[in-house]
Amino acid sequence: MNSPLPPAILIMGPTASGKTAAAMALVDRFPVELISVDSAQVFIDMDVGTAKPDRATLARYPHRLIDLITPEQSYSAARFRHDALAAMAEITAAGKVPVLVGGTMLYFRALLHGLADLPQADAALRAEIDAEAAAEGWPAMHAKLAQLDPATAARLHPTDSQRLQRALEICRLTGRPMSELLAESEKQKPPYDFLSIGLLPSDRAVLHERIARRFDEMLLAGLDDELRMLRGKYDLHPNLPSMRCVGYRQAWEAQEGLISRPELRDRGIFATRQLAKRQITWLTNSFEAETFDCLDPALSERVAARTAEFLAAR
Repeated sequence: MNSPLPPAILIMGPTASGKTAAAMALVDRFPVELISVDSAQVFIDMDVGTAKPDRATLARYPHRLIDLITPEQSYSAARFRHDALAAMAEITAAGKVPVLVGGTMLYFRALLHGLADLPQADAALRAEIDAEAAAEGWPAMHAKLAQLDPATAARLHPTDSQRLQRALEICRLTGRPMSELLAESEKQKPPYDFLSIGLLPSDRAVLHERIARRFDEMLLAGLDDELRMLRGKYDLHPNLPSMRCVGYRQAWEAQEGLISRPELRDRGIFATRQLAKRQITWLTNSFEAETFDCLDPALSERVAARTAEFLAAR
């Protein structure tokens, strides 16, 4: 049955899973345009450590939402959602299909489900709630939350102080239950018929080998030199989002003499493996995606075949 909504394709997966190659194969076969879903590739001049496609590749396979801001600046999930929806609308209006490809699962979630309009933390109110809890105990605070927001209270443990504090804070600041505000955000799904494709490894050890190989390639390609250039060109410090990116964080520590060159490699590979683990957990638990083995030599062909089915059924 044909959907009245325009089509869009999501290709998501952990680092080193072959997302970019699969997406570029779609460009060769279908009327699609690519949108990057990568919180590191938004930074100008950060090329080596983000595994950004090179200029020749980008000339042939343009990606939107790459090279948007300097490493001194910050980019949010809310801004991504705004920028991605605008790009999707332009691509659809041109008669093409947007393909969103990347590994920043928070961005995919923000796109698909919106962002709850929750108030910022209120230090005075938090102190007041903490004082109440100190006097009455967190189980008593849980009982208070159950009166104000039964749905949230039902999923929180009576001693989960951090989440209980936040839920009570939201109720008192807004006069509305947090569960109600979150439910509203869930209604913000974009007006598209999505084909969601998840690339997952059949063997984590092989993905880990890919990760190690790619990090070694980044070191050989000049990750250290790139960071030196960035530090000379921009006013950077280690707590910026750009410098907290995997690879750059470890290279910064090495340049400051905090770790050795071999430690840079080992820590960078370990951190990238941890990132991949988090990405796989997000993908497995938070998205309803059709999964493909990212280690399959015929991955691009399989993704293209599924895309052909999806578009033909419209």
